[in-house]
Amino acid sequence: MASPSALKFIGSATLEGLTGKPVLSDMYATGQLMDHINLIKWADVVVLAPATANTINRLAQGLADDLTGALFLAHDWQKPYLLAPAMNTRMYQHPATQKSLQTLQEWGVNVLPTAEGYLACGDEGHGKMIEPEY
Repeated sequence: MASPSALKFIGSATLEGLTGKPVLSDMYATGQLMDHINLIKWADVVVLAPATANTINRLAQGLADDLTGALFLAHDWQKPYLLAPAMNTRMYQHPATQKSLQTLQEWGVNVLPTAEGYLACGDEGHGKMIEPEY
């Protein structure tokens, strides 16, 4: 599953080519109206990566106007939900984002730490998504 923003950034063709599977992104697509329920039932774990400041703050408000938010509200809390923040240092340190991260942790989300280093905006600092271990 990819958000509309993710598809603007890397495109569905790239994700489909890497996975060999269609990319879900529109919760109103014909034949996919219950995907937010069915995907949560199917998944053993949910990993939201990268999690932008916008997405983090939206989830903490319980907004479900897209597939990402609907999946979050339908989440089965018997299963792990991992969130990997990735953003500019100032956005990461903003009180709204920090409050949202705290709220999500209180709800049971496993918020992964961020790394320090070169950021997409050209700055260096805290807020970089951690690198996966292989």
